[in-house]
Amino acid sequence: MSSDEVSQDRYRAAVLGAGSWGTALAIHLGSIGHEAALWGRDRELLRAMAERRANPTYLPDVTFPARVRPTASLASALDGARHVIIAVPSHGLRAVLRSAVPQLPAGAILVSATKGLEAESLKRMSEVLEDETGGRYPVVVLSGPSFAAEVAQRLPTALVAASTNAAAVAAVQAEFRGPHFRVYRSTDVAGVEIGASLKNIIAIAAGVVESLGLGHNAMAALITRGLAEISRLSCAIGGQRETPSGLSGLGDLVLTCTGSLSRNRHVGIELGRGRALDDILAGMRMVAEGVVTTPAALALGARHGVELPITAQMAEVLAGRKTPRAAVGDLMLRPQRFEQESGQA
Repeated sequence: MSSDEVSQDRYRAAVLGAGSWGTALAIHLGSIGHEAALWGRDRELLRAMAERRANPTYLPDVTFPARVRPTASLASALDGARHVIIAVPSHGLRAVLRSAVPQLPAGAILVSATKGLEAESLKRMSEVLEDETGGRYPVVVLSGPSFAAEVAQRLPTALVAASTNAAAVAAVQAEFRGPHFRVYRSTDVAGVEIGASLKNIIAIAAGVVESLGLGHNAMAALITRGLAEISRLSCAIGGQRETPSGLSGLGDLVLTCTGSLSRNRHVGIELGRGRALDDILAGMRMVAEGVVTTPAALALGARHGVELPITAQMAEVLAGRKTPRAAVGDLMLRPQRFEQESGQA
């Protein structure tokens, strides 16, 4: 019996969300021999995916492995799934889970592949999952520097899986690994999720810096101080101090701030060119999570008494209350301080 046949017998996954990231994860799982059902709300898109064996809207140039099965039936997707990977936009995660919970297989592991904060509650995605399931299913957060197109094309990628459930995170680490896909483990769920959420906000600012032609010095400073914001908020809510320096923090931050495939960076570039936010978003097929996350992160920072100056300036720009250039100027003219927090004592 081949290794693929062994995998097929013992492992089936459901991926909820047929956008670029959900599709890429289904392709990855299918390529390493697992059965992967790919579910989405758009029935026409799912029908086209089944016919073409590709996602014509989000990843048209990547052919599905034989074991990827697009379906518009949530019940069919979840049937027998050992892992349920949720890769929907943050604003839709609670509703999708609410529909899925009655049909979740016993013993399934929930894998959150969504980056962001819930706008109303300010909860992290793992907290939303636990709310909707009553804590009856283990939750693992999958995060790190990962453009969907590159994962789908089987280019080398390293991510982190975080959970307080040691068996669940070990299972994800074992089942997701592949020749081009490496998974590290962490117990710091809060730290991983804050890094994943705030890096999108800093990426919008990075797009502004690039669009305004402010140079490499400014970009390096922005990324570094952005990491400081991530670290402050992460530690304030109980995250481990070293987590922001890892894949879900610095790694994802560098990728999203500098990579040409970054949706949030694209938003910042267009804002720097003077375009209105509504016009920018209307022309995008995929969600730029940083737009929704910015006010939520600012409110979460206020709740914990954490200053987030870059996030605050981006909130002003996104709301149309300040121009991108004025926001950069205000950041530069803030009172000067010690670089390290401990230096203020």
